[in-house]
Amino acid sequence: MRVRKRVFAAVLALSLLALLTAASTVVAEEGAEEAAATANGWIAIAAGIAMAGSALAAGMAIASTGTAATGATAEKPEVFGRVLIFVALAEALAIYGLLIAFMLWTKIA
Repeated sequence: MRVRKRVFAAVLALSLLALLTAASTVVAEEGAEEAAATANGWIAIAAGIAMAGSALAAGMAIASTGTAATGATAEKPEVFGRVLIFVALAEALAIYGLLIAFMLWTKIA
């Protein structure tokens, strides 16, 4: 499982590096008006990456904390409120990504 996460992180980092390299060469070759349109496109891609990355991270976090929370609640039902906080904190990752995506999106409009 760890190998799969490392491979996923490496592929994600390499794809982001490729996007940044392509963006810098495109902006260097275009005029001012076309560069603004291209910049808006890259901002939209960045907003999508922020949302997708945070949603994937939140999903992985919720999967591990939710499993542990279910096991703890099955053994000791009175800890439900405490373990629910950990699952909610994991969900906050997706909310933060959504907030960053909205902030990026408002730069376009």
